[in-house]
Amino acid sequence: MDFLKGIAGKVVGGLVGLIVVAAALSWWQMDERDRTALIDSAGNIAVWIGLVLVLPWATFFLSAWASKFDSNAAGAALVLLLTSVEVAVLLWLFKWDLGGATAWTFGVLGMLTAVVYNVFTCDWLAERFG
Repeated sequence: MDFLKGIAGKVVGGLVGLIVVAAALSWWQMDERDRTALIDSAGNIAVWIGLVLVLPWATFFLSAWASKFDSNAAGAALVLLLTSVEVAVLLWLFKWDLGGATAWTFGVLGMLTAVVYNVFTCDWLAERFG
């Protein structure tokens, strides 16, 4: 078993090294306009992920308030409100246009992940503070 672990570690290490070299070559070959667009997009994504992570915690009092209704509708409305704000900010960061099909696919996956995160976080906050 240790033999297989050693081989697997070497294969994974080699793949990671190959990915790093390919990324470095791609970055080196890229023109300045594409580099700037990539950096801007990465910054926008980082800001949006930060918002998604912080917003439910910053509005913990809303989770406690919604839990007092003893209704799933109140919790669903809160999650819908938080997710709507996050989606609006995402679209605003990208000037209301995510671009092509790949960008929309990742945008939708990010939005669905935000919904799941909001549900679990708001539920946890409601249990602790509600």
